[in-house]
Amino acid sequence: MKIGMVCYPTYGGSGVVATELGINLAKLGHEIHFVAYAVPSRLNEYYDNVFYHEVKVLEYPLFEYPPYSLALASKLAEIARYQNLDLIHAHYAIPHATSAYLAREILKNDHPLKVITTLHGTDITLVGKDPSFMEVTRFSIEQSDGITAVSEYLREKTIEIFGIKKPIDVIYNFIEEQSDQKKKCDSIRHKIAPHGEIILSHLSNFRPVKRVEDVVEIAFRVLQKIPVKVMMIGDGPERSKAEARARELNISEHVHFLGKQDNVYLLLSASDVFIMPSNLESFGLAALEAMACGVPCVSSNAGGLKELVKDGISGYTAEVGDINRMSQLVLQIVQSPGFREKLSRSSREYAFANFHVDKIIPQYLNLYETVLSQQNQ
Repeated sequence: MKIGMVCYPTYGGSGVVATELGINLAKLGHEIHFVAYAVPSRLNEYYDNVFYHEVKVLEYPLFEYPPYSLALASKLAEIARYQNLDLIHAHYAIPHATSAYLAREILKNDHPLKVITTLHGTDITLVGKDPSFMEVTRFSIEQSDGITAVSEYLREKTIEIFGIKKPIDVIYNFIEEQSDQKKKCDSIRHKIAPHGEIILSHLSNFRPVKRVEDVVEIAFRVLQKIPVKVMMIGDGPERSKAEARARELNISEHVHFLGKQDNVYLLLSASDVFIMPSNLESFGLAALEAMACGVPCVSSNAGGLKELVKDGISGYTAEVGDINRMSQLVLQIVQSPGFREKLSRSSREYAFANFHVDKIIPQYLNLYETVLSQQNQ
């Protein structure tokens, strides 16, 4: 198949999932064309059967806000026509599903094209339901030939918010085996925790919904009991507040803000517990990546996290904002080395048993084939 993969190129989960999906499909022999305003964050080397197309928006004084969605639609139509695409897979509804729909309409008289939309979270629960986007979001989803959501929670919220009548397939995010990097991992542990301290980790785009200051608060409480270090991986608008809070609590020397990193698996593998205290997560890809590294999670129970973080198996959940409870759960895990090792093994086993790439990719391929077969009916 020839597939146009439309995504945001930023550090968030939707772009990561789209990129990893495209790379894995390319390894199976499918031709993947990424379309975005910049190179996706994890498309950082050459892959056979993978192509990247940059979307440029005309700068013109009349446009106070550059019409990216129209430029994207035009680019998708151009690529679909000249690269003979079979379908467009739009990740994140706004504006990608809308632009894909327009591209399909542009070409409908001379090039059959199918559109699949994957809903990732805030495109439904925040951006999409805003009054300024509500109608176009609903229309774009309904006009898609296939719709997927990354969790049961998100599927249910989409139906609740938009009243979608078309079937929505739940296809979870996925992980894959990583090469053994024990020496590098040990080196990171020695640098971050030179005296053998417990290492806590957090990975996100540091938006308000991630509650990154809560991670600092949890670290402060745990530090009252045992020595710990914290790796804060990522960047975003809440980073300065979290750094300021660490200074106020006088724990800056224990909290390392690492910024955006490419090899997140290596860093996660060097930690003992992953913390995700988010207000809302439609799935929680970073938590899954930690589990795949054998790192149990302490998270909120918001949204799709309850489908991922299973108490006593892959970690523990608590109510949003319950910093004391999350601190207690971290201590419960790390103060018993035997229990921590057991939870580490079960976290990894659970992740690969339920979310391995070999389990998830066939679900997408089946959907593609089903949707494409409809054009011949």
